[in-house]
Amino acid sequence: MTDIRSLPDLLPLFPLGGAILLPGEFLPLNVFEPRYLNMLDDVQQGSGYIGIIQTRQGGTPDKPELRRIGGAGRVVHFEETSDGRYLITLKGVSRFVLSEEVDTPKPYRVARPDYSAFSQDLEPRSEIEGDRGRLVQMLQAWFQSEQVSADWESVGAAPLVTLVDQLSMVAPFAAAEKQQLLEADDSERRLETMQAILAEHLTGGADGPLQ
Repeated sequence: MTDIRSLPDLLPLFPLGGAILLPGEFLPLNVFEPRYLNMLDDVQQGSGYIGIIQTRQGGTPDKPELRRIGGAGRVVHFEETSDGRYLITLKGVSRFVLSEEVDTPKPYRVARPDYSAFSQDLEPRSEIEGDRGRLVQMLQAWFQSEQVSADWESVGAAPLVTLVDQLSMVAPFAAAEKQQLLEADDSERRLETMQAILAEHLTGGADGPLQ
């Protein structure tokens, strides 16, 4: 098992609105901006870790304000395309608090992460208690209203803990809602948060468009 002391003291950041990375889950990325191609070159020769963190209002287009909590992931797949893009997959390892940004001559942003609040992220996930039937019923109603398709057979077969964490990442929740799911203490709390968000959407109470 990864020890918190083995995680990097400095973490290259990949700011993304509407994207989160949870421990144990996988995030594929298509990288084409020159500064992030540069970042991947450095990461491949360095720690192998990247921090995925959502943007928030404020800052500039080149340097937007960032959320306080993100997810650190290790590059587990790397492929270069014929047109110079990088296709990578990250495996989530631990969430982190963005303690501060570090001045660097690099074209990308670098953070000093604090993992201490998330030591449980390094432990193997265990199954959670919850009403799968209620969750699936709410998801089906919401997906139908949003005209989103899903493989409901796979949804029914997946362990509940995996289902909740994967849906938190890939379902079309708004950026602020995804942040709530990221920051939930654990998968059981994440399920409760997800059901509250779905209930709000189904009653028409959610603010803002889905992303």
